[in-house]
Amino acid sequence: MKRSTLLFPAALAAAVLACTKQSVEATYDKQETTIASFVQARLQADTTATVTYNKGSVRIVLHDTLAREGLLADSLRAGGSVSFYYAGYILSGTAVSSSSLFATNRKTTADESGWKLTDSTLFQIETLTLDDRLIPGLRHGLEGVQNQDECFILFSGKYAYGNHVQGTIPARSALVYHIWVNSISND
Repeated sequence: MKRSTLLFPAALAAAVLACTKQSVEATYDKQETTIASFVQARLQADTTATVTYNKGSVRIVLHDTLAREGLLADSLRAGGSVSFYYAGYILSGTAVSSSSLFATNRKTTADESGWKLTDSTLFQIETLTLDDRLIPGLRHGLEGVQNQDECFILFSGKYAYGNHVQGTIPARSALVYHIWVNSISND
């Protein structure tokens, strides 16, 4: 009798964990569907855009001036660095909106979104090394960008902060980064 009394709570806990895991996976699957819809909407709006998939991240390049000019351009590789402006959004549909903006270093975007910031140091170009300190979705999405690219990088919460809240970003949130690349270096 004692053994069965101990087994029931363990079995119940295992069942709850299995349901929770299934719920999280269902959330991520729904996010992947939303990401696919976002990509389709962008491609319909801009037939010159290109899409790259890399380890859970999707990059939509909107404005690749170097390729259009016929120049050979270097692409950002792991360990390289990139300087850029960005706007980060929580993905909630097939477009981004100021209501889902959680961070930006681009003054124009802040102004358009109604952010009233007086600290101008927030609007400086960001320079990062493409390494394991970045969340996987952003790291894999930035890999391959070129000088002067404008792109969207999208990924599910699985490749963002997972079960952790990060500032104003809820746990398991899919994210979209609008990126304006200034320069890259693979040195």
